[in-house]
Amino acid sequence: MTEALASKTCTPCRGGIPPLTREQAELFHAQAPDWQLPEEAHRIERSFRFRNFREALTFVQEIGELAEAEGHHPNISFGWGNATVSLQTKKIKGLHENDFIMATKIDHIFARTARA
Repeated sequence: MTEALASKTCTPCRGGIPPLTREQAELFHAQAPDWQLPEEAHRIERSFRFRNFREALTFVQEIGELAEAEGHHPNISFGWGNATVSLQTKKIKGLHENDFIMATKIDHIFARTARA
């Protein structure tokens, strides 16, 4: 199921649509299980660990390239050996399928960089 989301492309969100309900978000969350879905279900978040600053920086740079290509931009904080990524569709102040598409694509980047 994760491959299904990872193969999709984010669609532009112009607003005016409701965010996913908790139940809808949980269905998508099943396809991105390593991400945290806080109680309010308005965002998803995941922390990643690396061996050093360079690996964390490279990971963040790859996410930046993905975000530009998809037109969907996460909040990212990182430092020596770690990065935390938070996704939310800002136009609707909540979650959209795009957030889970990005999460699965970010998971693929991490899986690839963790093997390197």
